[in-house]
Amino acid sequence: MVMRTPLPVLLLVALATLLLTSGCSSLLGSKQPQSYTDPTTGMEFVLVSGDCFQMGNLWEKSYPNEEPAHRVCLDDFYLAKTEVTQTQWVKIMGSNPSYFQEGEALPVESISWNDATTFLQKMSANSDRSFRLPTEAEWEFACRSGGEQQRFCGGDSPQEFAWFDRTGGGKTQPVATRQPNGLGLFDMSGNVWEFCSDIYAEDYYAHSPQKNPQGAVQGPHVIKRGGSWSINPRYLRSTVRGRAARDDAHYSTGFRVALSAKR
Repeated sequence: MVMRTPLPVLLLVALATLLLTSGCSSLLGSKQPQSYTDPTTGMEFVLVSGDCFQMGNLWEKSYPNEEPAHRVCLDDFYLAKTEVTQTQWVKIMGSNPSYFQEGEALPVESISWNDATTFLQKMSANSDRSFRLPTEAEWEFACRSGGEQQRFCGGDSPQEFAWFDRTGGGKTQPVATRQPNGLGLFDMSGNVWEFCSDIYAEDYYAHSPQKNPQGAVQGPHVIKRGGSWSINPRYLRSTVRGRAARDDAHYSTGFRVALSAKR
């Protein structure tokens, strides 16, 4: 008597073989590339794999707007390895507004949130991608190397990762000259403050949605994160929430570009 293998078992074996030989991505959709480079500006992006994390200050006395710590879940997104440089700005905008102009690798500064938005619109017009500012939640998740409990963007001490009042020499410094964080992102603590897309509200964390929060609906200020070359380390912490008017332009403030992973 010949024993026949049940059809469901044969199907399972065939499926397992297919997964092993061709990879899960062929059945479940194409896997996102780990990096992307914009051909116009040369700007390099790192894929930040989405996950859930506790956003806000969990481990020390903090400012009221850093609390309460709350669960946030994010989709995949890309984030530029560095702050926008003066060279990259000029390629899109044609002129350099920065106060410190001692090298092409310096971050652009003395630009407002409105100016950054204009840059992103023009950058997108030259591409098949839609570039944007990161949300505040995306920024903190990426700063903390994918939601790790890190006091600064990369670890518990700013010395290796950041330019600030004790190390910055009284001015901005070329990007990517300190150590990167765990995701390969540079200068997320220090050098220049970085604008986020969110409208600021001091009590936003108390009622923030869990999935991909976008910030307050209205308000006179927008978020900036990370601290700068000119201030002490307390303000470089990964959970500190800075703010500015949309038209404020200061030589301590620039930005970093984000890109949604879904096209």
